[in-house]
Amino acid sequence: MDLKKVSEFLTPALWLVGGLMMLASLASAAPNPNFHIYIAYGQSNMAGNGDIVPSEDQDKYKEKFLMLASHNANASQRSGKTNQSIKTGEWYTAIPPMFHPFENLSPADYFGRAMVDSLPGVTVGIIPVAIGAVSIRAFDKDQYESYFKGDGKDIMSWGWPKDYDNNPPGRILELAKKAKEVGVIKGFIFHQGESDGTDANWRKTVYKTYKDVIDALGLDENEVPFVAGELLQEGNNCCSSKNSGIAQLKQNFKKFGLASSKGLQGNGKDPYHFGRAGVIELGKRYCSEMLKLIDKTIDPDAPPVNLVDPSQSTVPDEPPEEYGPYTDPIEIPGKVQAENYNKGGADKAYYDLSKGNEGGKLRKDDVDIYQPNMGIVVGHCQKGEWLKYTVNVAADGEYEISANVAGENGTGSLTLYMDDQPIGTEMVNAGNGFDSFEVVSGGKASLKAGEHELKLEITNDWIDIDYVEFKAAKNDEPPSKIGAIHLNMTEAESNFNLFDMQGKHVASFKASGMDAAVRMVKGGVKGIRQGVYLVRSASKMGIKQKVVTYEK
Repeated sequence: MDLKKVSEFLTPALWLVGGLMMLASLASAAPNPNFHIYIAYGQSNMAGNGDIVPSEDQDKYKEKFLMLASHNANASQRSGKTNQSIKTGEWYTAIPPMFHPFENLSPADYFGRAMVDSLPGVTVGIIPVAIGAVSIRAFDKDQYESYFKGDGKDIMSWGWPKDYDNNPPGRILELAKKAKEVGVIKGFIFHQGESDGTDANWRKTVYKTYKDVIDALGLDENEVPFVAGELLQEGNNCCSSKNSGIAQLKQNFKKFGLASSKGLQGNGKDPYHFGRAGVIELGKRYCSEMLKLIDKTIDPDAPPVNLVDPSQSTVPDEPPEEYGPYTDPIEIPGKVQAENYNKGGADKAYYDLSKGNEGGKLRKDDVDIYQPNMGIVVGHCQKGEWLKYTVNVAADGEYEISANVAGENGTGSLTLYMDDQPIGTEMVNAGNGFDSFEVVSGGKASLKAGEHELKLEITNDWIDIDYVEFKAAKNDEPPSKIGAIHLNMTEAESNFNLFDMQGKHVASFKASGMDAAVRMVKGGVKGIRQGVYLVRSASKMGIKQKVVTYEK
């Protein structure tokens, strides 16, 4: 046999076979046109506030409705009694909660289900990135860092941005690039605005958060629609007046849809969030709007989407948390946010009489954390329960102590210990209801510089706690504007303080009663931007507060 001739024949033949195999491999790796992927982002209503009903919300759609995990979570950490653990960057059946382990049902859950029902032959995927209470700046690649160091630093201390490595726009882009390898980015669904004014600057920033992703992925605005959702407008609501600004986003986008919130009811707990029925219907309305805007062509020759690998559906259990600060030692003078108690678990970092987090927010242990109008608080506190914090006192000296608390009947109370020694005086809630937080005094204490262990102990049922604050005592100076009670004033002479929804003090003024103060804010107090604010007064009548929306 002439081996040279055989070699001459086989060489091109092998190249041909190899080339065909490579083409087949490339073809199999091409994005599936029937895999429609949507980016879902915003704040708490998008993140999920509807109650989860596992028998209705899990498993029904299996391989037809998927999520690209945006964070790591063991099954035991996730709300909704799911047995599904998830790992960032892997595809899973879309089971709530999608956005954070502690969240609940999102409009994105029922948007995806409705899209699957509406487009037989299509698999739907969600890229879920949302953070409660944040400004739109949290999603702007050029502003998120300064935002979390400034106005958003309290949200940073809650730990929510950590699920996205403290870079929400970066996580969106990271996942979108991965998703684009296997499917088609078909659109964006968005719900945000409660923490911002929906003015022209806000609309410009919303568009930028979308355009940055479109440009980075090499997509065409004319082919990738953006659907925004209206804020809660029924019943007791905070922000329905902003919906006209949201509707004006149409002027910024090439393809825009608006999911109406008309007739959708709130959760009955606060003026911001939809209840379960409202969440489900809002998701379906997102779907209706999206269907008007996308190309619904189905490729009959495309293979089925097969991305869910059961072997990837577990995340190794993390070792037990070591005892220590939740993030960093809390600086004194400053505020000790109640929910930022130490890591380390029951009987080390906290003691709680009930099992499970009844409020369902932030942390997955037995401390009851929820989100009323003012932000994250520890609630349902009973006598004998306690929390510990690692604090760092800046300097030796005397400090004034106060706490922002709520409760009924004026009985619930707390006391503080520093390194197991009692400090200050017992602090009792004013008794005006669990939705009415008021600052109460805890006296003064002499503290030594350095790192210490602060213990907060509940001395009487029931009290909800926002924060404890330490201020360097200043002799012969008037008390702090926040929570100061001037017993020699009448209501007609009251001072008022204005705070944004991140708790930042933005203005002080005088008015003849709360109604007059509200009118002044709505008319535009000097130096404030369009948005939602908290008005507080301190007088001999006590401390009062009210949420007000200012629109130019």
